[in-house]
Amino acid sequence: MTLVYVTFLCLVALVSSAELDAKDQSRVIRAGTRFTMRNYTSILSVPNGEQFGIWMWSELCPENFYATGFSLRIEPNQYGSDDTALNGIRLYCVQNEDRRFLYSVESHTGHFGEWTEPQWCPSGTLSSFQLRVEPHQGIFGDDTAANNIRFRCSSNPTLEGRGLAWGEYGEWSSNCSNGGICGIQTKMELYQGGLDDSSLNDVRFHCCTHKQK
Repeated sequence: MTLVYVTFLCLVALVSSAELDAKDQSRVIRAGTRFTMRNYTSILSVPNGEQFGIWMWSELCPENFYATGFSLRIEPNQYGSDDTALNGIRLYCVQNEDRRFLYSVESHTGHFGEWTEPQWCPSGTLSSFQLRVEPHQGIFGDDTAANNIRFRCSSNPTLEGRGLAWGEYGEWSSNCSNGGICGIQTKMELYQGGLDDSSLNDVRFHCCTHKQK
């Protein structure tokens, strides 16, 4: 009995140690613009982005890393006050689908709302997208522009963000082949200082291909 008990304690200690190591290793490093010199093969875009704002800087995953998950910065319905809805998109970049060591890229984001919990492809990489956009509401309307996004994974599942429901989804982008999405560039209307804010208006994503061995 004593030997069994000691063995059990050792197994518990090993399991606890493994969980602690995994927790310590599971961290997200903000890539920023450090890897913008990475070669990419194409840029994915959609035709229904809105008109306000300017294209900001690109951010790319490190070499051999690809986006397999994402989260959104969402401002909820303001019920009569100025709405902005989707304010940012954050991609999570992994190597060989190993989520213990992550980089994030997001380009410029708006000021409003909170980040949602990450959503992940069950396998494979993010490979195409579809944007939900509310069209321009006129000079006296409340513009929100982009409200939500869908991604298709290379393994085929579709992931829909936890955004808002104003507007409609447009066409799907083209598809990243033999690789996946590896970067992002946002079109943002900068803070309007008390006037009507629309925040994120459009987005495009970089495609990278797997290197041949």
